[in-house]
Amino acid sequence: MPGLFDISGRVACVTGASSGLGRRAAIALAGAGARVVGLARREAALAGLKGELGDAFDCIACDLADRAAIPALAQAVTAKFGPPGILVHAAGLNTREVADEVTAEGWDSTIALNLTAPFFLSQAFVPGMKARGWGRIVTFASLQSTRAFPGGIAYGASKGGVAQMTRAMAEAWSGHGINCNAIGPGFFRTELTAAVFSDPARAARNAAQTCIGRNGEPEDIDGPLLFLCSAASVYVTGQVLMVDGGFTAK
Repeated sequence: MPGLFDISGRVACVTGASSGLGRRAAIALAGAGARVVGLARREAALAGLKGELGDAFDCIACDLADRAAIPALAQAVTAKFGPPGILVHAAGLNTREVADEVTAEGWDSTIALNLTAPFFLSQAFVPGMKARGWGRIVTFASLQSTRAFPGGIAYGASKGGVAQMTRAMAEAWSGHGINCNAIGPGFFRTELTAAVFSDPARAARNAAQTCIGRNGEPEDIDGPLLFLCSAASVYVTGQVLMVDGGFTAK
């Protein structure tokens, strides 16, 4: 159907837009006609993306883990292009501390960025989405939302929480036209997975565990993301869509 994936004129906010899948999400949404506000800590990287995307993109350098700053941040985002109807939570942290060595600082920083920030930033934008009767919230889950990996207890706890939070947000807000879903990426080459891809043998083993037989490329996220951010997913909410080449199917 013509226009089913069209998001022309929509305003989107993408966290973690300076690198990895967050950066790719911003590129995909801007390419599909949305005006995108990217959030991340690294101002120079955001400025580089703005140079690439032009007037369709603006950015704010910020610390998303600072919960007290979220109301002001939401106002700053809205001042760019207007209130966002699409919100993509791609910012993430993995301290890779093994269970016996998890620190309070590592645990708190992981939960703050991966789980707390997505909820409270969503909460800040929901009133505007309710007023318009339309919204799309996409969180980033993980293979570790359902599987335990070595050195991943804090990250896994946060991503298990993301999956349940997504379902709970869908229960709370979908009756107002706000669909809430998550993408669960497999192994994609990003800064967050640098430790995995720095070992070619390990990366090859991960690829072999997929049904498709390879690890993910950034552009593999484009279609699933546009599906969840557009009219194509009008009757889809509270779901975790695994984009993992069939890793979790084997």
